[in-house]
Amino acid sequence: MAKQPKILAFAGSLREHAYTKRVVKVAAAGAEKAGARVDFIDLRDFPMPIYDADLQAAGFDENALKFQRLLSEYKGFLICSPEYNGSLSGALKNALDWASRASDEFKMGEVFGGKVVAIMTASPGGFGGIRCLGHLRSILSVLGMNVLPSEIAVGKVGEMFDGDGAEMTDERMRHLLENLGAALVDMLQKLHGEIDVVSDTQS
Repeated sequence: MAKQPKILAFAGSLREHAYTKRVVKVAAAGAEKAGARVDFIDLRDFPMPIYDADLQAAGFDENALKFQRLLSEYKGFLICSPEYNGSLSGALKNALDWASRASDEFKMGEVFGGKVVAIMTASPGGFGGIRCLGHLRSILSVLGMNVLPSEIAVGKVGEMFDGDGAEMTDERMRHLLENLGAALVDMLQKLHGEIDVVSDTQS
């Protein structure tokens, strides 16, 4: 049987009920419909100190190493960052900084190089946090990742979900996000030909 694409999904916000966490799960649903296996993590579970080369020299941070190990297991990623002051969140940037460094187990940039990522953002404002996407794209590209050309900024995100925030009720936006997840699966197939979607006829 062909292998399922494995995708890791996470948000750049540490807030427990952040909209970015809900948005990335909608995109993940599209990837799952396309046949991928999607696993979710919360950066709150990987608290790391602000990156400091002296700290690294004294001993690679334990949670940063755990994050590195996890990233190494996947070829595809779904990332949704909030916009803080026109850029990505500090928590996400710090996690990427740590994970990009050389450790006892991985070379510099090893867990990112050649992998595929789809990016998105969400904001209560009308612009949807779109200003952070250029910064995030640039950083991920420098890390050697293949960033999908398509990206999504979800504006007025508080109006996109039902009362308890569990389900996205805006059909157009849900369709766009699910298509982004499916596009990630398609790109994984193109770049890593050994990975095929498990179709209904194969299951």
